[in-house]
Amino acid sequence: MSHSLNKNRKRAVSFSIFILMILMTSCSDYLDVVPDNVSTIDHAFTLRNEAEKYLFTCYSYLPKDGSAFFNAGMLGGDENWFPYQKGYTSYAFEIARGNQRISNTYYNSWDGHYDGAGPSDNYPLFDGIRHCNTFIENVSDKNNVQDLEDDERERWLGEAGFLKAYYHFFLLRMYGPIPDIEENVPIDASEEEVSVSRMPVDSCVNYIVRLLDSAAGKLPDIISDPTTEMGRITRPIALAIKAKVVLYAASPLFNGNTDYSDFVDKDGEPFFNQTEDQTKWQKAADAALEAIQAAEAAGCSLYEFDNRTFSLSDTTMTQMSIRQAVCERWNSEIVWGNPNSGTSELQKIAMVPLSEDYDQVYAQESMSPPLKIAEMFYTKNGVPVSEDKTLDFSNKAKLRTATADERFYIEEGFTTARINFDREPRFYADLAFDGAVWYKYDSPSNSDEGTYVVKAKYDDYAGSTHSFYFNETGYFIKKLIDWNMTMSSSGASYKDYPWPEIRLADLYLMYAEALNEAAGPVDDVLLYLDKVRERAGLKGVAESWTNYSNHPDKYQTKDGMREIIHRERLIEMAFEGNRFWDLRRWKEASEYLNQPVTGWNIYGTDDDSYYQIRTVYQQEFVSPRDYLWPVEENELLRNPNLVQNPGW
Repeated sequence: MSHSLNKNRKRAVSFSIFILMILMTSCSDYLDVVPDNVSTIDHAFTLRNEAEKYLFTCYSYLPKDGSAFFNAGMLGGDENWFPYQKGYTSYAFEIARGNQRISNTYYNSWDGHYDGAGPSDNYPLFDGIRHCNTFIENVSDKNNVQDLEDDERERWLGEAGFLKAYYHFFLLRMYGPIPDIEENVPIDASEEEVSVSRMPVDSCVNYIVRLLDSAAGKLPDIISDPTTEMGRITRPIALAIKAKVVLYAASPLFNGNTDYSDFVDKDGEPFFNQTEDQTKWQKAADAALEAIQAAEAAGCSLYEFDNRTFSLSDTTMTQMSIRQAVCERWNSEIVWGNPNSGTSELQKIAMVPLSEDYDQVYAQESMSPPLKIAEMFYTKNGVPVSEDKTLDFSNKAKLRTATADERFYIEEGFTTARINFDREPRFYADLAFDGAVWYKYDSPSNSDEGTYVVKAKYDDYAGSTHSFYFNETGYFIKKLIDWNMTMSSSGASYKDYPWPEIRLADLYLMYAEALNEAAGPVDDVLLYLDKVRERAGLKGVAESWTNYSNHPDKYQTKDGMREIIHRERLIEMAFEGNRFWDLRRWKEASEYLNQPVTGWNIYGTDDDSYYQIRTVYQQEFVSPRDYLWPVEENELLRNPNLVQNPGW
């Protein structure tokens, strides 16, 4: 992608606004279309303008992953804790607390119904698939939409085909085996035709991959009109999602999972293959590499913060590259930005008050990473805290005072816990804590010297004294807040950004993981891991483990490298909703989600009382039940061909 196009991307009007304007002014009627209403459908596909509105209806079902309350990965696992039943209700948080159920299920994406929630609170993805099928059927017929040029027709069919595939994948990731909806059932269909059956996981994967391959061949490599079309689907996006689908198919949850040996359909056929197929890992590696090459050919690269306004230290510049890789609109690392999901509300919920002038209604500090998430990040030497042979973290709560050399991480002279010192740049870029430095565009000093500092003990301005908006653990999320955020007497200003569904770093880590499983720790595994680590301000894996780990040979075996890759992925993709799904596909959720959620004593008013470890909640994850969503029991009553997921 040329430099001029990158400039255009930065000043582009996001496609989310474009879609919103269309839906608000013209498309609301089509959200209520009844597919068997022939006259309405015929009208929708008479002219190009009307058909495009229907395409945007297909887009409108994209899940709102930039919302803590609509993205199950945000609050449904163990990465964030939240004040329970306070200012907001999060259905995902009920899952984190072990309250999922088969009646009126939380995050019911099968039929999209949840009592007590509005239509926008649910994801009726089979409805989305139905709209995609309607669009594809009608636009494929060249007797319809006769003012539509052939190349644009082909592109639109590719977009609808991708969305259809993505909605199938979203359901597969949640429920495991699902019905493959190749075409809509006619209105006069028999009860037998309407009562669809769930298909084996491998069949679902193969179907989704075929849809994505077909879509990729119809889609453009780049968006040629950034002003109006940013966020619409491209070939690199389709290949990236294909890589993710194939990676899931290769992972332990879906590949030879004997925990589901008794999970069979009405005819006794197993839904999950019972023998691990190692060749799936090579397929996943090939798909990830193809997606990387397509993304890079389209101009994608790992984001580097480019600041020419203020004089900043190298330390802060590295942190800003890490933070803004997520928050900078349409930056070079974004393979797919979701136009259906802005992030202003997310930022408000996560933001911490940085002075007494901050109104906590606009900086609610409610998203609270547990202490184990803080411990997850590497030391400054790029290895886990439990492995670093040069640094002692055995007493994580031991108090220590920051020096001038640490002033870009922790305020000089501030006393805080041992665990907050000697950590990697991503720890300080992603997280804040009592005494942490938080640099923003409106820094009082116009630099990173003497900038904002978090003060989080109970009586401080970021203390947990508010009735509704408070922090449960003493850790705050910095990564999701765009650095342009400002606060004034009239309220807060957050720079909204489309949610980054796929970043290039994600693809690099997917490739490294799949290739290690297929071939062991070969050169390319280290190469792509080290690309991500270099941007994060760390040395390569081999150098870090050789020099600093008490397991210096760990990276030289497949098992050791697997552990490193999993840790690297959990760190790099932290707070982006990936951990929830990765722990499941790795079959590691039963280990992590049965640990207590802990944090500092948020009611403490001084160092001695605040830096006491407090158990906030004891999570419970039931295996293998909780690896898959339950199918709503009313669906089972309506359709006798469906079977429930194990344990529900």
